[in-house]
Amino acid sequence: MSFLAMASQKSLFTLQKSQLEYEYTILMSRTNCITSQMADYADSMGDDADLDDDPFYIQLEKTSEYLQTQADSVKNQIDVMNEEINSLKTMVQNGIKNTCALNLVGG
Repeated sequence: MSFLAMASQKSLFTLQKSQLEYEYTILMSRTNCITSQMADYADSMGDDADLDDDPFYIQLEKTSEYLQTQADSVKNQIDVMNEEINSLKTMVQNGIKNTCALNLVGG
């Protein structure tokens, strides 16, 4: 019966993974918006502008880097959750097979 507890844990991990995937999507969307803002701002400043010293552009760059770092962290968490889910899936399948084999033998 312990495989039922493992199946429940697998379901919980699957739900957590879905939440992480949603968070990842939001972070990447925000990163894309910031990148678009950076391009628009650079275009509006013209070719002669020195954006390396522009405080607004620097803020956008730092925000983009921060969001990308957060997205990478969430992506790593998703990968870990996938490994846990696959491990639990295997354990559940083995538990069911062992239970069925015991029922056939003990029958």
